[in-house]
Amino acid sequence: MGVHDGHRKRLKAEFLARPETFPDHKLLELLLFYVNPRGDVNPTAHELLDRFGSLAGVMDATPEALTNCPGVGEHAVSLLRVVKELGRRYDAQRANAEDVVGSARDASYIFRPHFYGARSEMVFLLCMDGKGKVLGCPKVGEGNVNAAEIATRQIVEKALNHNAAQVILAHNHVSGLALPSGEDRATTLYLREILRQVGVVLVDHMIFVDDDMVSMRESGYLQE
Repeated sequence: MGVHDGHRKRLKAEFLARPETFPDHKLLELLLFYVNPRGDVNPTAHELLDRFGSLAGVMDATPEALTNCPGVGEHAVSLLRVVKELGRRYDAQRANAEDVVGSARDASYIFRPHFYGARSEMVFLLCMDGKGKVLGCPKVGEGNVNAAEIATRQIVEKALNHNAAQVILAHNHVSGLALPSGEDRATTLYLREILRQVGVVLVDHMIFVDDDMVSMRESGYLQE
């Protein structure tokens, strides 16, 4: 039996008994057990939190930044990224299971997990039937909504492939404010008209920055 085995057993029991109140440094320490089965990883957990400021900061850190932290190697980085991706997919799939989307707030629960920790701008299209039931939320491109990579044809094809009656477009800004530019507004109105021609309603275009979100519809940008 290793010198740290008793501590690890107690820590696991504490987590299983009270996961919601388990401190961040202990949660990170518990995770690191699986990449360092014998050593003391408590100092590494504290160093990660001190260096990156929070558990979210640790999960969003680049592999290069993580490996600069003493005690963090390739296996630890891989495990952290797996855990982050599992959490993102869990949130997205739980949100997609909701019966209907009736507001920008409802839609934000579906979109937000896709933008967690994003370092580039991405665009997603929430496809719904006529009653607002979610049919899918495919990614339609990288870059801002006006970039060449965001082809109108691709957006139309995704909507039609999902048999959508209505859609909501969303993209993120990696910095700045969640406010639509003049180009954002012009592009959105153009897309709305193109989608209308194939029988699909563009309900809204939402912009995300960190914890902030702006709905172009609720802000009055999509009025006829």
